[in-house]
Amino acid sequence: MAANPNVAPILFDRTLLRARRKRAEKLGPATFLLDRVAEDMTERLHAVLREFARAGDIGTPGDQVRNALTKRVGQLARVDLPDSESRPLPLAPESIDLAVSALALQFVNDLPGVLAQIRRALKPDGLLLAAMIGGDTLTELRQSFAAAEAELEGGISPRVAPFADLRDVGALLQRAGFALPVTDVDRIVVRYDSALALMQDLRRMGATNVLVERRHVPTRRATLLRTAQVYGERFADPDGRIRATFDLVWLSGWAPHQSQQKPLPPGSAKASLAEAVNKSTKRG
Repeated sequence: MAANPNVAPILFDRTLLRARRKRAEKLGPATFLLDRVAEDMTERLHAVLREFARAGDIGTPGDQVRNALTKRVGQLARVDLPDSESRPLPLAPESIDLAVSALALQFVNDLPGVLAQIRRALKPDGLLLAAMIGGDTLTELRQSFAAAEAELEGGISPRVAPFADLRDVGALLQRAGFALPVTDVDRIVVRYDSALALMQDLRRMGATNVLVERRHVPTRRATLLRTAQVYGERFADPDGRIRATFDLVWLSGWAPHQSQQKPLPPGSAKASLAEAVNKSTKRG
Protein backbone atom coordinates (compact mmCIF):
# COMPACT_ATOMS: atom_id res chain seq x y z
CA MET A 1 0.00 0.00 0.00
CA ALA A 2 1.39 3.39 -0.99
CA ALA A 3 2.08 5.93 1.77
CA ASN A 4 -0.32 8.86 2.07
CA PRO A 5 1.66 11.99 1.04
CA ASN A 6 -0.61 14.16 3.21
CA VAL A 7 0.29 12.31 6.42
CA ALA A 8 3.40 13.57 8.21
CA PRO A 9 6.04 10.90 8.91
CA ILE A 10 6.44 9.95 12.56
CA LEU A 11 10.07 10.82 13.32
CA PHE A 12 9.92 11.34 17.09
CA ASP A 13 8.63 9.18 19.93
CA ARG A 14 6.87 11.94 21.86
CA THR A 15 5.87 9.64 24.73
CA LEU A 16 9.55 8.84 25.23
CA LEU A 17 10.36 12.56 24.98
CA ARG A 18 7.99 13.27 27.86
CA ALA A 19 9.64 10.53 29.93
CA ARG A 20 13.12 11.86 29.14
CA ARG A 21 12.11 15.35 30.27
CA LYS A 22 10.77 13.96 33.54
CA ARG A 23 14.09 12.16 34.04
CA ALA A 24 15.92 15.44 33.37
CA GLU A 25 13.94 17.15 36.13
CA LYS A 26 15.06 14.46 38.59
CA LEU A 27 18.70 14.72 37.47
CA GLY A 28 18.68 18.50 37.89
CA PRO A 29 17.92 20.14 34.55
CA ALA A 30 20.49 21.94 32.44
CA THR A 31 18.66 25.14 31.50
CA PHE A 32 21.28 27.44 29.97
CA LEU A 33 19.67 27.31 26.51
CA LEU A 34 16.19 27.96 27.92
CA ASP A 35 17.58 30.82 30.02
CA ARG A 36 19.14 32.33 26.90
CA VAL A 37 15.91 32.02 24.91
CA ALA A 38 13.79 33.47 27.72
CA GLU A 39 16.04 36.53 27.96
CA ASP A 40 16.15 37.04 24.18
CA MET A 41 12.40 36.55 23.83
CA THR A 42 11.76 39.26 26.42
CA GLU A 43 14.02 41.68 24.48
CA ARG A 44 12.37 40.84 21.15
CA LEU A 45 8.89 41.40 22.54
CA HIS A 46 9.90 44.71 24.08
CA ALA A 47 10.67 45.89 20.56
CA VAL A 48 7.05 45.22 19.55
CA LEU A 49 5.04 48.35 20.34
CA ARG A 50 1.73 46.80 21.29
CA GLU A 51 0.00 45.05 24.18
CA PHE A 52 -0.82 41.36 24.36
CA ALA A 53 -3.82 40.55 26.52
CA ARG A 54 -3.95 36.77 26.03
CA ALA A 55 -1.00 34.58 25.12
CA GLY A 56 -0.27 30.87 24.80
CA ASP A 57 3.07 29.21 25.54
CA ILE A 58 3.23 26.28 23.11
CA GLY A 59 5.05 23.25 24.48
CA THR A 60 7.93 25.05 26.21
CA PRO A 61 9.61 22.89 28.87
CA GLY A 62 10.25 24.49 32.26
CA ASP A 63 9.00 27.84 33.53
CA GLN A 64 11.75 30.16 32.31
CA VAL A 65 9.81 31.72 29.45
CA ARG A 66 6.57 32.16 31.37
CA ASN A 67 8.41 33.72 34.31
CA ALA A 68 10.30 36.10 32.01
CA LEU A 69 7.15 37.27 30.22
CA THR A 70 4.90 37.69 33.26
CA LYS A 71 5.04 41.49 33.13
CA ARG A 72 4.90 41.68 29.33
CA VAL A 73 1.57 39.96 28.68
CA GLY A 74 -1.79 39.92 30.40
CA GLN A 75 -2.60 36.19 30.63
CA LEU A 76 -0.05 33.56 29.60
CA ALA A 77 -1.38 30.01 29.53
CA ARG A 78 0.67 26.86 29.09
CA VAL A 79 -0.41 24.86 26.02
CA ASP A 80 0.94 21.32 25.85
CA LEU A 81 1.84 19.76 22.52
CA PRO A 82 -0.13 16.50 22.22
CA ASP A 83 1.78 13.22 22.03
CA SER A 84 -0.55 11.96 19.29
CA GLU A 85 -0.58 13.69 15.92
CA SER A 86 -4.32 13.06 15.67
CA ARG A 87 -5.03 15.38 18.59
CA PRO A 88 -5.19 19.12 17.85
CA LEU A 89 -3.77 21.88 20.02
CA PRO A 90 -6.24 22.84 22.76
CA LEU A 91 -6.74 26.36 21.38
CA ALA A 92 -9.94 27.89 20.03
CA PRO A 93 -9.82 29.84 16.74
CA GLU A 94 -8.81 33.50 17.15
CA SER A 95 -8.47 33.12 20.91
CA ILE A 96 -4.98 34.55 21.60
CA ASP A 97 -3.02 37.69 20.69
CA LEU A 98 0.41 36.08 21.06
CA ALA A 99 1.87 32.59 20.74
CA VAL A 100 5.36 31.86 22.05
CA SER A 101 7.36 28.65 22.06
CA ALA A 102 10.88 27.82 23.22
CA LEU A 103 12.89 24.71 22.31
CA ALA A 104 9.81 22.57 21.64
CA LEU A 105 8.91 22.73 17.95
CA GLN A 106 12.01 20.78 16.83
CA PHE A 107 10.44 17.60 18.27
CA VAL A 108 7.08 18.00 16.49
CA ASN A 109 6.31 15.36 13.89
CA ASP A 110 3.91 17.53 11.90
CA LEU A 111 5.44 21.00 12.13
CA PRO A 112 3.44 22.42 9.19
CA GLY A 113 0.24 21.23 10.85
CA VAL A 114 1.14 22.70 14.23
CA LEU A 115 2.09 26.05 12.69
CA ALA A 116 -1.22 26.13 10.83
CA GLN A 117 -3.08 25.44 14.10
CA ILE A 118 -1.21 28.25 15.84
CA ARG A 119 -2.03 30.56 12.95
CA ARG A 120 -5.76 29.76 13.31
CA ALA A 121 -5.61 30.30 17.08
CA LEU A 122 -4.20 33.82 16.68
CA LYS A 123 -6.50 36.80 16.41
CA PRO A 124 -6.00 39.00 13.32
CA ASP A 125 -2.68 40.82 13.73
CA GLY A 126 -1.64 38.33 16.42
CA LEU A 127 2.04 37.36 16.68
CA LEU A 128 3.93 34.08 16.77
CA LEU A 129 7.42 34.29 18.28
CA ALA A 130 9.34 31.04 18.75
CA ALA A 131 12.81 29.58 19.02
CA MET A 132 13.65 26.02 18.09
CA ILE A 133 16.79 23.94 17.81
CA GLY A 134 17.89 23.75 14.17
CA GLY A 135 20.65 24.26 11.64
CA ASP A 136 24.00 22.66 12.50
CA THR A 137 23.16 21.88 16.13
CA LEU A 138 25.37 19.09 17.52
CA THR A 139 27.08 18.57 14.16
CA GLU A 140 30.29 17.63 16.02
CA LEU A 141 28.52 14.89 18.01
CA ARG A 142 26.77 13.59 14.90
CA GLN A 143 30.06 13.28 13.00
CA SER A 144 31.86 11.66 15.93
CA PHE A 145 29.16 9.04 16.50
CA ALA A 146 29.08 8.26 12.77
CA ALA A 147 32.84 7.70 12.66
CA ALA A 148 32.83 5.51 15.78
CA GLU A 149 29.92 3.36 14.66
CA ALA A 150 31.30 2.90 11.14
CA GLU A 151 34.58 1.71 12.67
CA LEU A 152 33.26 -0.52 15.47
CA GLU A 153 29.76 -1.57 14.48
CA GLY A 154 29.90 -1.72 10.70
CA GLY A 155 27.09 0.78 10.18
CA ILE A 156 25.59 4.08 11.27
CA SER A 157 22.37 4.46 13.27
CA PRO A 158 20.28 7.65 13.61
CA ARG A 159 21.34 9.33 16.84
CA VAL A 160 20.93 13.09 16.38
CA ALA A 161 17.62 14.37 15.08
CA PRO A 162 17.43 16.01 11.64
CA PHE A 163 17.04 19.74 12.23
CA ALA A 164 15.28 22.26 10.00
CA ASP A 165 17.34 25.02 8.45
CA LEU A 166 16.48 28.70 8.15
CA ARG A 167 14.99 28.56 4.66
CA ASP A 168 12.82 25.54 5.51
CA VAL A 169 11.35 27.31 8.53
CA GLY A 170 10.63 30.49 6.57
CA ALA A 171 8.85 28.49 3.88
CA LEU A 172 6.77 26.67 6.51
CA LEU A 173 5.64 29.98 8.02
CA GLN A 174 4.44 31.14 4.61
CA ARG A 175 2.75 27.80 3.95
CA ALA A 176 0.89 28.09 7.27
CA GLY A 177 -0.50 31.47 6.23
CA PHE A 178 1.61 33.83 8.33
CA ALA A 179 2.19 37.36 7.11
CA LEU A 180 5.56 39.15 7.33
CA PRO A 181 7.53 35.99 8.27
CA VAL A 182 11.02 36.51 9.66
CA THR A 183 13.69 33.96 10.61
CA ASP A 184 17.22 34.26 11.99
CA VAL A 185 19.78 32.09 13.76
CA ASP A 186 21.56 32.57 17.08
CA ARG A 187 24.61 30.28 17.13
CA ILE A 188 25.94 29.30 20.53
CA VAL A 189 29.20 27.37 20.94
CA VAL A 190 29.53 25.70 24.32
CA ARG A 191 32.78 24.17 25.57
CA TYR A 192 32.97 20.98 27.62
CA ASP A 193 35.72 18.99 29.29
CA SER A 194 34.78 15.98 27.14
CA ALA A 195 32.11 14.56 24.85
CA LEU A 196 30.88 12.47 27.79
CA ALA A 197 30.23 15.69 29.74
CA LEU A 198 28.22 17.01 26.77
CA MET A 199 26.15 13.81 26.67
CA GLN A 200 25.41 14.19 30.36
CA ASP A 201 24.19 17.74 29.75
CA LEU A 202 21.92 16.48 26.96
CA ARG A 203 20.37 14.03 29.42
CA ARG A 204 19.79 16.90 31.83
CA MET A 205 18.08 18.82 29.00
CA GLY A 206 15.80 15.87 28.22
CA ALA A 207 17.25 16.06 24.72
CA THR A 208 18.74 12.61 24.18
CA ASN A 209 17.74 10.41 21.25
CA VAL A 210 13.95 10.07 20.81
CA LEU A 211 13.98 9.16 17.11
CA VAL A 212 11.56 6.37 16.28
CA GLU A 213 14.23 4.75 14.07
CA ARG A 214 16.88 4.75 16.82
CA ARG A 215 18.55 1.52 17.88
CA HIS A 216 16.51 0.04 20.71
CA VAL A 217 19.51 -1.39 22.55
CA PRO A 218 21.95 0.43 24.85
CA THR A 219 24.99 1.94 23.16
CA ARG A 220 28.08 -0.20 23.64
CA ARG A 221 30.63 1.24 26.04
CA ALA A 222 33.36 0.82 23.43
CA THR A 223 31.35 2.89 20.96
CA LEU A 224 30.79 5.66 23.49
CA LEU A 225 34.48 5.79 24.39
CA ARG A 226 35.53 5.79 20.73
CA THR A 227 33.00 8.56 20.01
CA ALA A 228 34.51 10.67 22.79
CA GLN A 229 38.01 9.98 21.43
CA VAL A 230 37.06 10.99 17.86
CA TYR A 231 35.31 14.09 19.20
CA GLY A 232 38.43 15.14 21.06
CA GLU A 233 40.64 14.53 18.03
CA ARG A 234 38.47 16.56 15.64
CA PHE A 235 36.78 19.24 17.72
CA ALA A 236 39.03 20.14 20.65
CA ASP A 237 40.59 23.53 21.32
CA PRO A 238 44.30 23.84 22.21
CA ASP A 239 43.43 23.57 25.91
CA GLY A 240 41.83 20.14 25.32
CA ARG A 241 38.22 21.19 25.84
CA ILE A 242 35.74 20.27 23.10
CA ARG A 243 33.22 22.50 21.29
CA ALA A 244 29.49 21.85 20.85
CA THR A 245 27.38 23.91 18.46
CA PHE A 246 23.78 24.84 19.22
CA ASP A 247 21.83 26.79 16.59
CA LEU A 248 18.71 28.52 17.88
CA VAL A 249 16.42 29.22 14.94
CA TRP A 250 14.11 32.16 15.68
CA LEU A 251 10.86 32.49 13.78
CA SER A 252 8.12 35.06 13.84
CA GLY A 253 5.02 35.78 11.82
CA TRP A 254 1.73 37.62 12.09
CA ALA A 255 -1.83 36.54 11.54
CA PRO A 256 -2.91 38.58 8.51
CA HIS A 257 -4.68 41.89 9.08
CA GLN A 258 -5.64 44.70 6.70
CA SER A 259 -3.47 47.21 8.59
CA GLN A 260 -0.25 45.35 7.80
CA GLN A 261 2.24 46.53 5.21
CA LYS A 262 1.67 44.89 1.82
CA PRO A 263 4.34 44.23 -0.83
CA LEU A 264 4.09 46.34 -3.95
CA PRO A 265 2.38 44.57 -6.86
CA PRO A 266 4.61 43.63 -9.80
CA GLY A 267 5.18 46.50 -12.21
CA SER A 268 4.12 49.24 -9.77
CA ALA A 269 7.60 50.65 -9.16
CA LYS A 270 8.30 53.99 -10.83
CA ALA A 271 11.64 52.81 -12.21
CA SER A 272 12.78 49.36 -13.18
CA LEU A 273 15.81 47.63 -11.69
CA ALA A 274 17.43 47.56 -15.14
CA GLU A 275 17.08 51.33 -15.46
CA ALA A 276 18.58 51.85 -12.02
CA VAL A 277 21.55 49.63 -12.88
CA ASN A 278 22.09 51.46 -16.19
CA LYS A 279 22.03 54.87 -14.52
CA SER A 280 24.49 53.68 -11.86
CA THR A 281 26.80 52.30 -14.55
CA LYS A 282 26.76 55.58 -16.50
CA ARG A 283 27.59 57.57 -13.36
CA GLY A 284 30.55 55.27 -12.72
